Amino acid sequence: MENTLGDFLRSRRARILPEEVGLPSHGRRRVQGLRREEVAQLAGVSVDYYVRLEQGRGGSASDAVLDAVARVLRLDEVEAAHLRSLVRPPKEPAAAVRSRGAARRAGQSVRPGTRLLLDLMTGVPAFVLGRRMDVLAWNALGDAVNGFSARRAASSDGPPNQARHAFLDPAAREFYRQWDAVAAETVSYLRRDAGLHPEDPELGALVGELSLRSEDFGRLWADHLVREKTHGVKQVRHPLVGDLDLGYETLAVNGSPDQLLVVYTAPAGSPAAQKLALLGSWTAPGAASEASEASDVS
Repeated sequence: MENTLGDFLRSRRARILPEEVGLPSHGRRRVQGLRREEVAQLAGVSVDYYVRLEQGRGGSASDAVLDAVARVLRLDEVEAAHLRSLVRPPKEPAAAVRSRGAARRAGQSVRPGTRLLLDLMTGVPAFVLGRRMDVLAWNALGDAVNGFSARRAASSDGPPNQARHAFLDPAAREFYRQWDAVAAETVSYLRRDAGLHPEDPELGALVGELSLRSEDFGRLWADHLVREKTHGVKQVRHPLVGDLDLGYETLAVNGSPDQLLVVYTAPAGSPAAQKLALLGSWTAPGAASEASEASDVS
């Protein structure tokens, strides 16, 4: 039986050298990084208590204990929140579970107002990212950069999925000029999603599929990296306009807690901005509405 909590804690203590926390590093060590006994000592808990935590039997751990463990393991804010979600998995009200199940069966729904907002954003590539990194809707320029419509048309598995694209589409390694960074970011975002939704069968199936079909995904998944998708740089090699250096900003869609609006940006007058304008000029009138309609998930 998988012990995600234990695997996460072991991966975090393996990256910390004893001398980094003031402990002697001499002598033979059977494990990389800190021993369980050392984490317990530094966190101020008994060894038995910490061992139970790594075994996944720490559901009664207090916030003070989890804060101490997070401090010893040097977890950032996102990793510390992930630790809490693994120790105390989120429990949804029965009504919310039924609603989420109905939404899953009907497809993740994007509000008409959000679709209209996408269509009005004619100068920047933008799309809505849902659970499990499904792309739920996009505007014309977002489609021109990422090829969502073509990916949707070529697949019978529902909406385009960014994780499948990154790891299973051979063209992705050419498209993303920093593929290694994109791959790590993708896995760390899915890992966070799994901590927030531990009982999601579709997410489990996606992780299983990617683990079987991509050695790179399996290796990165085993690292237990956890990150939010917030902002950064996306460097792509577009088949028509060549290299694009784009910033991206990720905004929560209020009222749709599992949806993110991702917007690519380029400074005015930059080569990337000029290339985006060129792509925009090639977009036929009305294509934004057509793209939104094509991205319906039913």
